[in-house]
Amino acid sequence: MTLYWRIFLLNAAVFVAAVLLLLGPVTVSTPVLLGEALVLLAGLVVMLIANALLLRIGLAPLARLTRAMATADLLRPGSRTTVTGPGEIAGLTTAFNAMLVARSASSRASSGRALSAQEAERQRLAQELHDEVGQTLTAVLLQLKHTADHAPDAVRADLRQAQETTRAGLEEIRRIGRRLRPGVLEELGLHSALRALTTEFTNSRLSATAHIAPGLPPLDPATELVLYRIAQEGLTNTARHAGATRVEVRLRPLPDSRVVLLVRDDGQGIGGAPEGAGISGMRERALLVGADLTIGQLPRGGTEIRLDVTGGTAGHRPLEIVR
Repeated sequence: MTLYWRIFLLNAAVFVAAVLLLLGPVTVSTPVLLGEALVLLAGLVVMLIANALLLRIGLAPLARLTRAMATADLLRPGSRTTVTGPGEIAGLTTAFNAMLVARSASSRASSGRALSAQEAERQRLAQELHDEVGQTLTAVLLQLKHTADHAPDAVRADLRQAQETTRAGLEEIRRIGRRLRPGVLEELGLHSALRALTTEFTNSRLSATAHIAPGLPPLDPATELVLYRIAQEGLTNTARHAGATRVEVRLRPLPDSRVVLLVRDDGQGIGGAPEGAGISGMRERALLVGADLTIGQLPRGGTEIRLDVTGGTAGHRPLEIVR
């Protein structure tokens, strides 16, 4: 039965009840007596309430679909509304779910192109920092060393200080280059890259450790890059915003050739704060490899980032990220 006929029959039932009431023993005087007016008013109220309840029941599937539309999130593709209700509403719900699938695939493809361009730009910047700025600072460092070795004692200390400042700047340039382009990931693999990443974030205020379980299934380069970038973003958020003293990165295999990445800290947690650009970027990267990303608060405080990804070639990926 269509939605039109359902609403029509619901209202028709109310009208039929009203007509049967008038055909019954109920009479109306002229002029209308107070008692008769009260009875008619009570009957009208009852009919209106019955009509409202019947309409609410009939339109309940449409209200559920409206709520699902309002809360739909393309970065969480698992959220789908259940197909219920009469034929028209069920068809509308099915079409809405199909639209979500199509929009999610389109968003995944466009995000893949954007992230590919981003990775290519990161690689170009890292290369320019190494070849241009890094080489220039190295030449300046050598020139300062040569000048300091032949300078009078009065200015030698200042030249040594300038030399150390230049050396610190060169190290910072190299550190930025490593973050822009994870060369250790390309050369030594994911295990070494994650360990090097946690070492880089370890300082006097934060202790970062990596735990890599043996027996991981083979992962394609794009999946490894997504795992690395999400771990990097999680560590960056911990170092900047969490106020944590300890953070750990865990990578371990799961049944059915799946891999789980965990980033846990003992900080203040995320609470009800809205998701920023960093978390949205992690969700976009997770979609590229068909992974499930969950971010929540630990029972004893702190934040947990969990990424479940299928090992192997991940053939459902729309495209591969360029390093």
